[in-house]
Amino acid sequence: MAPHPKTSRFDRDPLRVAAIAAAVSLLSFLYYFQHGQILLYGDAVAHINIARRVFDSQTPSLLQLGTVWLPLPHLLMIPFLLSDSMWQSGVGGSIPSMIAYVLGTVGVFRLVRGLLASEVRNSSIARLSAWAAAFVYAANPNLVYLQTTAMTEPLYLALFLWATVYFRESVLTLGNDPSERVLLAEAPLSCGFCLAAAELTRYDGWFLSAAAAAIVIALALRRRIDPGLRRSTMRFLATIAAAPLLWLAYNAAVYGDPLEFANGPYSARAIQQRSAALNPAENHVVTAGSYFIKSAELNMAPGNWGRLWLVAVVAMLGFAVWRRRAQAATLSLLCAPIAFYAFSIAHGGVPLYVPSWWPFTWYNLRYGLQLLPLFSVSAGILICALLATSRRLGPWLAAAACALVAFSYASVWRTQPLCFTEALVNSRTRTALESTVEHTVRAMPANARFLMYLGDHAGIFQQAGIPLRQVVNEGNHRPWKVPSDPSGLWERALANPPQYADYVIAFEGDAVDRAVDRPHLTLLSEIHVTGQPRARVYAAHASGR
Repeated sequence: MAPHPKTSRFDRDPLRVAAIAAAVSLLSFLYYFQHGQILLYGDAVAHINIARRVFDSQTPSLLQLGTVWLPLPHLLMIPFLLSDSMWQSGVGGSIPSMIAYVLGTVGVFRLVRGLLASEVRNSSIARLSAWAAAFVYAANPNLVYLQTTAMTEPLYLALFLWATVYFRESVLTLGNDPSERVLLAEAPLSCGFCLAAAELTRYDGWFLSAAAAAIVIALALRRRIDPGLRRSTMRFLATIAAAPLLWLAYNAAVYGDPLEFANGPYSARAIQQRSAALNPAENHVVTAGSYFIKSAELNMAPGNWGRLWLVAVVAMLGFAVWRRRAQAATLSLLCAPIAFYAFSIAHGGVPLYVPSWWPFTWYNLRYGLQLLPLFSVSAGILICALLATSRRLGPWLAAAACALVAFSYASVWRTQPLCFTEALVNSRTRTALESTVEHTVRAMPANARFLMYLGDHAGIFQQAGIPLRQVVNEGNHRPWKVPSDPSGLWERALANPPQYADYVIAFEGDAVDRAVDRPHLTLLSEIHVTGQPRARVYAAHASGR
């Protein structure tokens, strides 16, 4: 069996991969930033302002992290958002995504080179194949755009890939040699920490960790392991169990319900019910899986060209079976998003729309990027297989495969990356409304205090550069006080706005619009943008303060 490639600090290939990825990351960021396009996603704006509220609020604390979105992305943004300019521009939210993009690219390279090192006698072939896989990952147009934003997908993908790297390198070593150790004593924690971080980034990580734990437990039961390895296995399982338990305990202690993130008023299911959003795959797991796979195809190539990537995956799996690859369990982790999203779309209140299928629009298309690691690894393994077939035909076939990848991505750039299109299309009316309200707010005194529900339009104060500590909002209440908290700042301000704010901003149907006593307010302006709720800006009566 060929030795594993060196991974010491003198291994220059990962450094070269990281340098190229960093250059791509920086150049693409500068392009989208210059065009004012890093804050198109409403969720990106929300992530930035959730992180900012931890220290910039009338009630600053970690409780500002809320309950639905997991905390790690926001915690990583906080150091960069201490700067007012990086908060206002959105740059502080982009930096963790850009770093994650570089780490994810290096992770793909290391994973593929490690997978092939024990299967291919020629180390150059394994190295070239790893470079090809890293290219497929880093050059994906949709990821290139997404990593310039404050969205959580780039961070999760990096953690997903490195968890898989350590799973292969350190947790599982499957092979035909009975002398091989199933669980290596020194490393489950490396994989466990990556999985725990993934669990604190996106709920996809919970399913991924459950799959990894199931594989480890099955192997531990099948084969005899010494006490040292058994302890290492238990530490691994304890590490990946700690993150979800911590989040459940936080929800139980603060909100009185360990499943508040799934059942509460801000959960995906509750939002879907309030908005009456269509879900063509609701309660149909197979249909949901089809929508997810179609979104994955469209993230790789426009039209039906994306099916070639599915063919590549099937061919890779077939090649793996034919060669009796030792890493079958590792590769199965890369398929985990299919099962997770099929269930989530069907039963979790998270609809996904693709432009070529009913209802023929864009929504949550970025979910398909969760299969990018699978596509990247598949491409690397197939190119390796082609190079190894024959000395004459192999290089030509591999070159043809690389040309197809280049054509695929060029087609995406020509038609515009769908993640960018999704963000652009869904942001037009929102940004129009927020820009109009922001111009109104900017004209008010610099030290003015406001009352507003920030959940849907936090970008107004971010664009205006008005600190959030000047805004009484829904985060200024004590969530453990149920069913109501009359003594909370948010509730007191709603009951008597003039006592706590100079101006009140209400969007038709939101908590402020439903609760405020209008006789004590003077309407200054009313703003209406098609497709958005009507906004009203009031002045609070000075005599009431």
